Amino acid sequence: MSVIQRTTTGFTTKVIRDTDAFAALREEWIVLFGRCARATPFQSHAWLLSWWQVYGRPGALRVVTVRRDGQLVGAAPLYRTRRGGCAVLVPIGGALSDFADLLLDDACAPEAAEAMTTALLALRDWQVIDLHETRPRAMAGGVFATSWRGGARGIAASVCLELPSSPMDALVKELPAHTRKTVKRRVNQIAKLGVDVRPAPADESTRAVADLLRLHEAQWQGRGVNPEHLRPEFARHLSGALEGMVRAGEAAVLEYRIDGRHVVSNLVLIGPDLVGGYLFGALPELREKLDVTTLLIGSTLPFAHERGRPVMSMLRGAEPHKYRWRPAESQNLRLLFSRPRSPRAAVYVALVATKRRAVLYAKAKAPWVRQARDRVRALLSRRAKPSVPTQPGPPAEEKAP
Repeated sequence: MSVIQRTTTGFTTKVIRDTDAFAALREEWIVLFGRCARATPFQSHAWLLSWWQVYGRPGALRVVTVRRDGQLVGAAPLYRTRRGGCAVLVPIGGALSDFADLLLDDACAPEAAEAMTTALLALRDWQVIDLHETRPRAMAGGVFATSWRGGARGIAASVCLELPSSPMDALVKELPAHTRKTVKRRVNQIAKLGVDVRPAPADESTRAVADLLRLHEAQWQGRGVNPEHLRPEFARHLSGALEGMVRAGEAAVLEYRIDGRHVVSNLVLIGPDLVGGYLFGALPELREKLDVTTLLIGSTLPFAHERGRPVMSMLRGAEPHKYRWRPAESQNLRLLFSRPRSPRAAVYVALVATKRRAVLYAKAKAPWVRQARDRVRALLSRRAKPSVPTQPGPPAEEKAP
């Protein structure tokens, strides 16, 4: 059931709990997305709806919409779950999304945020809103946080590395001399091989996803791959999302061929101010011929530049090999908004903060913990059975504080 509320400022709000009603918002959502300069591809309707159709649970949907004079000017794509005995609203897209946020029309963001806050507080079945990864410029941490009438806390989350978009030669010129020499040699190797790079057409998205995941699995064979990437649900989610995203200019699957042979696929997501490298796959033997990272940077960076996006994001993860490109660090925040006077919310937030401190301590003082995790992940990836369906539901990362 959806409940419509009318505010004194002329805004109306509605809580959508039905998948069909969420799907019906598509055209309006696309317009709103285009009016939110800070939105990311992970707030696109195609991405969110596909994730919900694959991983969502009946009765959990809580999409809050805000309208002014009938026009959609705000949307909070959330669903309800329980963590540690606490009822929590979390972003649709879950751990598969590198950025979480709310959509608020730039033309009336403060007023829309006030209406959204009122609608969320009127919902009585939650204690905490937990937005796991928000960018520094996110609406959730700006105008929405200002309007919030309860507890609010930000906790450091993932680091993302970013490069200013430019032609590849401009980036190479800015590198230190010893790195520049190595990169130039690798760029020349790629040029001599005559790598052909083309985006897959939107109507071939299902085929493109299958090829991408086949190459991704081959690339990580016997190593610590994310088990979720080998599951059929993940393939269904990407296939369901990408056709609409490619048509809307929100994504592209770049395919790389040498002498007609498909050797690499690279999924890039496109937002108003960035292009992000989300997932790639490469034939393992290709590494004997060229440097795959240089190939990806050398195509994704100009791809962003040609489309007028100021940033190429490497998305989550600060792996050492990424730093040779001299990227800037961007610190994501986990934002927690608590219902006023909620003891359970206070306990939940404290647990999240404690867990984060423990993770940071382990990274700094006990690296063997991460090594053990990687060994477990490698074992799980070898045991994964991509052809065997699993029960629908959010990935395991979504089930704990």
